[in-house]
Amino acid sequence: MSSERVTQSLSLRVRARAKGLCEYCKAPANFASASFHCDHIIPRKSGGKTTLDNLAWTCPWCNSTKHTKTHVFDPQTGQRVPLFNPRLKNWNRHFRWSEDHLTIIGRTRTGRATVEALKLNHLEIVNLRRVLRNSTEYSPNSD
Repeated sequence: MSSERVTQSLSLRVRARAKGLCEYCKAPANFASASFHCDHIIPRKSGGKTTLDNLAWTCPWCNSTKHTKTHVFDPQTGQRVPLFNPRLKNWNRHFRWSEDHLTIIGRTRTGRATVEALKLNHLEIVNLRRVLRNSTEYSPNSD
């Protein structure tokens, strides 16, 4: 399947694969006040296809801040690096949680650049993490 439109069936498969969590910031769809999206990892504008291998489950924040980005700058080295690709890379290799489990810390150039470019620790998501931290219904470490 490579049509332009993400079908409901394909969207359900993407959500199930992500276990209902944003594949970038790990926000839970069940606790969101706005709909999550199937994001084209490689944007259609850049030749990306509407296929399971090119879609990521994303919260509205990550979806809008990512937009059509595929490469971003590492704030530590200034190097242009690929944005984190959840189909090709392991989240735990590029990111880790802070001790209090409220912020995401980049472990690699790609991780640091993605944290900064997508603003993975914006105030609203940190507040949500604070509220959900002790919930048995929320487990962002399901990789």
